[in-house]
Amino acid sequence: MALRFPTQLVTRGAVHHNHDHAKTTTTTAATGSSLSWRRTLIPDPLVSSTALPRKCHVQWTVKCSASGTSQAMNLAPGTPVRPTSILVVGATGTLGRQIVRRALDEGYDVRCLVRPRPAPADFLRDWGATVVNADLSKLETIPATLVGIHTVIDCATGRPEEPIKTVDWEGKVALIQCAKAMGIQKYIFYSIHNCDKHPEVPLMEIKYCTEKFLQDSGLNHIIIRLCGFMQGLIGQYAVPILEEKSVWGTDAPTRIAYMDTQDIARLTFIGLRNENINGKLLTFAGPRAWTTQEVITLCERLAGQDANVTTVPVYILRLTRQLTRFFEWTNDVADRLAFSEVLTSDTVFSVPMAETYNLLGVDSKDIVTLEMYLQDYFTNILKKLKDLKAQSKQTDIYF
Repeated sequence: MALRFPTQLVTRGAVHHNHDHAKTTTTTAATGSSLSWRRTLIPDPLVSSTALPRKCHVQWTVKCSASGTSQAMNLAPGTPVRPTSILVVGATGTLGRQIVRRALDEGYDVRCLVRPRPAPADFLRDWGATVVNADLSKLETIPATLVGIHTVIDCATGRPEEPIKTVDWEGKVALIQCAKAMGIQKYIFYSIHNCDKHPEVPLMEIKYCTEKFLQDSGLNHIIIRLCGFMQGLIGQYAVPILEEKSVWGTDAPTRIAYMDTQDIARLTFIGLRNENINGKLLTFAGPRAWTTQEVITLCERLAGQDANVTTVPVYILRLTRQLTRFFEWTNDVADRLAFSEVLTSDTVFSVPMAETYNLLGVDSKDIVTLEMYLQDYFTNILKKLKDLKAQSKQTDIYF
């Protein structure tokens, strides 16, 4: 059963658009004071299963309203916006903060969409960015964040404790629709490598559907698929080894080409300035793909000590996922554990990067390897630990 993407942008008057992978109804008005849209992902029994080999067993609906909007399409002509004005969505995340730093270093005017939180994102303001409070799970807060913005860089994802579809599907659809309505000039979306090959994993399926939705939106866009972040390995492996705590791993053969988020940010802005990249789907991967055991072995060597490794068989993860699917209150946990389905295969999260480097005009020698990244981390942290140990041995008392 194929997917149907009926989208409605509702005011007065009507214009209808049909796509191969989506059925879109767009309604615009010359006058009016409100803008609303509805996005539904439902099975379509009328479309052949050979056209789109994807199944959908749930129905999700997104509806958003924005007051004070008189046009449902690009609002130009209007007040011109600076090409340097950027909105970063997900600015406090692992990748988002590097995007913000790089943009500020290159002279962009950066606005960060940040959820209201007990611990304010003051570090973004200290860097020189403007922070606006909004929440992709509260759709009415989105439109105001886009006023005066030229480019949206979307690196947000939902929190582990919330349903995946709330931010990664409903919020993203509303954000893309609003960006289109307000005349945003470029939209950069980060996705996951191989998301089109794993519909059994909810987050990967949502990423793939969002890619298609963005492509059909008519927005000038760039889609960047990512394999894995080097930064995530610090808390997962490096720190537990140094603290002599358990390191959790699996017996899966999956290989991942981790990349430094600083390199991802640098390549992103090279692509942003290159008009030949518009409308393309790129994949960024590190120089080499690593298994979990290879990463642990590298950390052990650089730390100079053995890891206390606790191996979780993949079949345990799969069994846990099956059990959590029986209860409504554990469905979100089951969605997260769906990645175990990927880990059971011989999947390699990597792609040859030579063509991408040539397209962007980048030398592969300038890309940080995992060995270089972890060597730098362990050198710095071990030096600090040595200094702290030396200070703790000082017993002189002065009066």
